[in-house]
Amino acid sequence: MHLTLVQAIVLALLQGVTELFPISSLGHTVILPGLLGWGKLQTDTSCGGQSCFLPFITSLHLGTSIALLIYFWRDWLRVGRTLVVSVRDGEVKKGDESWVSWLIIIGCIPAGLLGVFLETPLKQAFGSPLLAATFLIVNGSVLFAGEQLRRRSEARYSTLSPQEREKQFRSLPSLSWKEAVVVGLAQSVALIPGFSRSGTTIVAGLGVRLTHEDAARFSFLLGTPIIFAAGALEVPQLFGQPSSTLLLVLLGVVLSGIAAYISTKFLMKYFESGRLDPFAYYCWGAGLLSLILFWFVLGVHS
Repeated sequence: MHLTLVQAIVLALLQGVTELFPISSLGHTVILPGLLGWGKLQTDTSCGGQSCFLPFITSLHLGTSIALLIYFWRDWLRVGRTLVVSVRDGEVKKGDESWVSWLIIIGCIPAGLLGVFLETPLKQAFGSPLLAATFLIVNGSVLFAGEQLRRRSEARYSTLSPQEREKQFRSLPSLSWKEAVVVGLAQSVALIPGFSRSGTTIVAGLGVRLTHEDAARFSFLLGTPIIFAAGALEVPQLFGQPSSTLLLVLLGVVLSGIAAYISTKFLMKYFESGRLDPFAYYCWGAGLLSLILFWFVLGVHS
């Protein structure tokens, strides 16, 4: 695998940041190498005759998932306890924080199943930076539409008192299993490069009347198992690479984890009052600029 130190550092930091920001990590890691002329990295087939680019990019997800586990360690400790108690008592309690554990499990099912059944076409999508740039623009539209719908809902409640207004929004434990499936289906869209996993799940969370903060929290919790599984499944394909390459991969995992932890801390604070609009504008601009560069400057048409 033709991986350099600069490439490992740039892609690791890029993945760690964009995985949590609602701007599509897969889209950026497909688009940027094309713009920087790193075509050999994307077409390298030294991993048993298959592309090494996807295993490398998904291995970086291990660092991201570990960062999320560390940041939300209290939630994941509660998940473990809830599962043990539920199995022991043969009972599932709804409406409190323990129910969040089951919402996470239920919400992960759609993306897990679709990832298995659509593995081949999804891998082919990694070879098309034009497709990733196009879907990045679509992702911006999803973010913008979700935020506009949210603002309209808030406008309807503007005449209510602060106490009454708070009652119009729901806490995460109040979700039903069907609503968890809906958010999980939204997460599945992010299997396509260009769509943001966190973006689509936050918009879906806003759609079921969660606050920005709870929607972000559920998005990050829901994504942790999927992100970890994606990395764990692809990493073995890199085992035949030289030790120098594996060290660069390990460095990338560490850097992506650090970037992801900092991003999570920032975003959880940001979504206490922040909106999705700035990320929508970014996706529109980045996607459109990438398409222009690919078509008219680099001559890439597929």
